[in-house]
Amino acid sequence: MGARRWDNINDLCDIVRETCFAIHQYHRCGHLEKIYENALVHRLRKQGLQVEQQHSLTVLDEDGTVLGDYFADLYVENCLIVELKSCNAVANDHIAQLLGYLTSARVETGLLINFGASKLYVKKYLMTPKQI
Repeated sequence: MGARRWDNINDLCDIVRETCFAIHQYHRCGHLEKIYENALVHRLRKQGLQVEQQHSLTVLDEDGTVLGDYFADLYVENCLIVELKSCNAVANDHIAQLLGYLTSARVETGLLINFGASKLYVKKYLMTPKQI
């Protein structure tokens, strides 16, 4: 199944957020990150979305030179990086990690999701083309 064209990235982010909420309600906190990653992949694919798990993305320098690769936890519909955590609280390092991924891979939208606390954390981050 090919990726759909998302005219409004917010619609895609809403689907991911709502799916994460359902997972967190069912599984609660306390599992390893991989459990939540697998659950999110499974449930998003059941909804017909294209989801790449541990997807290699190329890191580019400002002039376009390839510097290497990193692995996004999830790459959804070829336009959304999802970085998952399972920790007590989101740290500034987690935010910096996602922002670095967005910039280096020249992807505009990312979600940082933490399943590890009693309250689910989901935050969207954007890197506009001028910032990228």
